[in-house]
Amino acid sequence: MIRQLLASLVVLAAAAAAWVAFVPGATLTLATYGITLPFGASAADAARPAAGPGGRRGGAGRQNNVVTTPVAFVTINDALQAIGEGTAKRSVTISSPAGGNLAEVLVRPGQDVAAGDVIARLDSQNEQIAYDRAKLAADDADATLSRTEDLASTNIVATTALTAAKLAAANADLELRNAQVALSRRTMTSPIAGTIGLIKVTPGNYVTAQTPVTTIDDTSAILVDFWVPERYAAAISRDMPVAVTATALPGRTFTGKVRAIDSRIDPASRTLQVQAEIPNAESALRAGMSFLVTLNFPGEEYPAVNPLAILWSADGSYVWKYADGKAVRVAAEIIQRNSDGVLVRADLAAGDAIITEGILQLNEGADVTLLSGPDGKNEQATAQP
Repeated sequence: MIRQLLASLVVLAAAAAAWVAFVPGATLTLATYGITLPFGASAADAARPAAGPGGRRGGAGRQNNVVTTPVAFVTINDALQAIGEGTAKRSVTISSPAGGNLAEVLVRPGQDVAAGDVIARLDSQNEQIAYDRAKLAADDADATLSRTEDLASTNIVATTALTAAKLAAANADLELRNAQVALSRRTMTSPIAGTIGLIKVTPGNYVTAQTPVTTIDDTSAILVDFWVPERYAAAISRDMPVAVTATALPGRTFTGKVRAIDSRIDPASRTLQVQAEIPNAESALRAGMSFLVTLNFPGEEYPAVNPLAILWSADGSYVWKYADGKAVRVAAEIIQRNSDGVLVRADLAAGDAIITEGILQLNEGADVTLLSGPDGKNEQATAQP
């Protein structure tokens, strides 16, 4: 037990001797507590004032060594991407205008047709007979009216007979037009130019009025509907250029313009519906495709600083700028944090030197020594008239 105590005392004595020998100001520190050593302290040391907090001796200046990085400006909110769905420029569903047996279909899926081309016909024997009968009646009424007019000119027939003949001719003409309409409803024609879709019925089947037969899509251009956040509503205008990429066509980009903008914001999602028109001369795009839509805007430009430079105080965040060998405090409101920098709203110019190392002991206007990094003299500041 005694040996262990002696060994501990020897170790403590050695440690104390090493501390006094190798730590500057150790003897002075002991002197402040009333302990005077017969060795290790010179008269000059005794004459120096004791070290203050942080190791700084009273009356002696502290050297602030710093490292800086330049300010770079970054543009944000300059592009918007949204998912949209494509539809044909014009799309029509061809339905049967009347009930009856489907006599023939004159087109096939994928076929291009022009406006007015016949798509299909219903059985029209009864309607054709009715039309022929009405045509004969109209021709007879016209002939009777012609004879009556000739006789009326010579006062052989009364005026009332001429009036009756005109009325009969007019009624016969109406019956003929009615029969012509009924006959025309047995034929289905294309109202637009486009591409035929799948045929939903086959000849010989009985179809009712409004039974879908096929679809026709005009894909000379594709309309892409997409939704943008409310904050972009004022920045979007008609004829604004857009770029789209299709999931089904990786690696290809198609361009177009904004065609229409909805008149109101959706209150549930706080988004605005926008429609873009994409020319499709090569017929590479199809209705129903999904698209990634990109719009470009002027954006907002902010200075980007190193994350290590950001400090906080009761007034908010700030940074230290190196200028003419001194530290200048600049208020910096954080706008956005990125992986490579922090965007701030601050009175900074491109190329300004921001202190990133040695910032903890700085105060406004303190003299600093630049170890590495830019000196804060950008081209605008050094330009000579």
